[in-house]
Amino acid sequence: MRKLTFVLILAAIFVASCNTTPEIDYDVLVKTEYGDLKIKLYDETPKHKENFLKLANEGFFNDLLFHRVIKDFMIQGGDPESKNAKPDAMLGAGGPGYTLPAEFNPKFYHKKGALAAARQGDEMNPKKESSGSQFYIVQGKVYTAEEITSLEEQIAQGKKGNAVGNYIRNNPEMLAKFQAMQANAEFAKMDSVAAEIEAKLVAEMGKAAFKFALSDSIKKVYQTIGGTPFLDNEYTVFGEVVEGLNVIDSIAKVNANGASRPMKDIKMTVEVRKK
Repeated sequence: MRKLTFVLILAAIFVASCNTTPEIDYDVLVKTEYGDLKIKLYDETPKHKENFLKLANEGFFNDLLFHRVIKDFMIQGGDPESKNAKPDAMLGAGGPGYTLPAEFNPKFYHKKGALAAARQGDEMNPKKESSGSQFYIVQGKVYTAEEITSLEEQIAQGKKGNAVGNYIRNNPEMLAKFQAMQANAEFAKMDSVAAEIEAKLVAEMGKAAFKFALSDSIKKVYQTIGGTPFLDNEYTVFGEVVEGLNVIDSIAKVNANGASRPMKDIKMTVEVRKK
């Protein structure tokens, strides 16, 4: 699943210098045949906000598809290769030719309606940089308290696994050792050595470094409105749907093929409107 135009830059400079005119802000309207999604972009993720406004003002998103739709998860679009794409075309690899640095903010998380930037996986993209144009909007699901607790435990264990993996990758001698064990199918030995590394890291960094817990307020949202909490701090959330949550539901339930592309194209038009 992260530039204002010249005119907007001049406007911002004018506002900052005279401080007598209210600051200009924007809503984004994503129009589809299923209805409209009114989106608020966050000031706290400026690179993503400015980039999205720039592309929208240029008409970049118009007639692109929601090319990946998964019920109880999300709807994704912004691939320029989806414009006039053939029905059997594989989509999801296109973009404007650049990425954006991650802008993680603990205030913003993957509740239902969250707007976030798609990106390549960690192996190819360890800095978690965002696609320059592809985005997704969360549908997700409502979680029980027990599911939230289990998820917190899984994420905490995942943090340990990532730390062990980074330790091995950054240690050429250890990496060679693991590669040799893998080649010889010595998987039990690999697990044992990985456990030793994990214990070493916990001793050095402390148990708190690997704990994970959602705040009570965020838990309440996931247990009432819903979302996809396992994506938090992995993909940049830079806005949210403020009107049209029902449109997400309508799009998310359409029939899709094995690649999660809707069987019938769902086109979008994106407009920027001053508040």
